[in-house]
Amino acid sequence: MPFSGIQIKTVSLTIDGKEIAAPEDKNLLWVALDHGTYIPNLCAIRENREPFASCRLCFVEIEGKAKPVTACTVLVAEGMVVNTKGAKALSLARTSFELLLSSLPVDCAHCPKSGRCEVQKIAKYLGVKLNTKRFTKIIRDLPVDSSSPVFIYNPNKCVLCGRCVWVCQEKLGLGVIDFGYRGFRRVVTTFGNVPIAESGCPSCGECVKVCPVGALVFKEAS
Repeated sequence: MPFSGIQIKTVSLTIDGKEIAAPEDKNLLWVALDHGTYIPNLCAIRENREPFASCRLCFVEIEGKAKPVTACTVLVAEGMVVNTKGAKALSLARTSFELLLSSLPVDCAHCPKSGRCEVQKIAKYLGVKLNTKRFTKIIRDLPVDSSSPVFIYNPNKCVLCGRCVWVCQEKLGLGVIDFGYRGFRRVVTTFGNVPIAESGCPSCGECVKVCPVGALVFKEAS
């Protein structure tokens, strides 16, 4: 009996001068990453069908578009020509990154995530110093939660990417953590802002595994 499954259409596109074939319904960010082209990102989650597009770091330039676009919100198309290193795209990404750094304490020498931190990787790629002084530094002095028997949560190092929230709510269906407050006060927290140990958290550690920075670290690594 012949196979009658749905055939996936493949399109050809060019990323930084390299011709690539990919399924037409695929996200540009993941296609680029899967083919060895790095694009800075913090909030992207492969399993998430609706991208957060909150970190504003994955800007690229696409031929025919007047302004740079975020790669996480674009699907690849036939004949698409992408430039990940365009001056306008990199300028936008650098501004977003420096704004992020303006409220982020930099203490890499004492951070368990040093060497595996996405902020370090992005800084190197964009050519931005971690101690940049382009914007006024405003550091939040929030209490560190070490009540969990498995991990430590330091909200001061949180980049609000939403990965931990998505895993806890959407993937695991636990809903222990969520975003709270607005603007500069925005933070990932538990319901009622109670300590992790009192929130019903099963201490599975999945949130720690997806954290791209040192906001969530296993105690054994700290």
